[in-house]
Amino acid sequence: MLLETYQLEIFNSECQPGAMGVHCFAHLDQDVSDALPYLNAVLGGDVYLQDPPSVTFKAHGKLITVSGQKIAINALKDEEEAKKITEWMKNEINQAWDKRDEITPCYTGKKKPLLMEILKLLPRTNCKKCGQPTCMVFAAQVMDGGRGPEDCPELSNENSEKLKNYLAGFDFE
Repeated sequence: MLLETYQLEIFNSECQPGAMGVHCFAHLDQDVSDALPYLNAVLGGDVYLQDPPSVTFKAHGKLITVSGQKIAINALKDEEEAKKITEWMKNEINQAWDKRDEITPCYTGKKKPLLMEILKLLPRTNCKKCGQPTCMVFAAQVMDGGRGPEDCPELSNENSEKLKNYLAGFDFE
């Protein structure tokens, strides 16, 4: 077992002091830097930095960043949820480390589609028929995997196919 203990720090957002949710840092008592490429391979990190090593991904509806000595989790309901997700993360780190001989380490994050490439294919009329105020907002949702070409009523068949083909090269899980 690589990670055994940590200290939780629960706090409210400084930029939104009245916010209902909390954030947490788990200050790790053991350095997990060597496990991060394996964790990234298993969980499919959105962003992986090599120096200093850290991996960021979305899980349980939260944005989670793990570095050598800290786990940061945003937008938690309460301290109980912070403990639950931190324990889950601890288990994931330890499992990745224990199985590292079976895992090919990954030193890169997920390749994401480019916002401007998506926007180029949209009608750019800001018609609001998709439920969004602008085509830019819609493009950002497509970029994150929350929307697809079928969600734009004004998209031409030709550009719908082009957008589907472009998006097919990316992993949104």
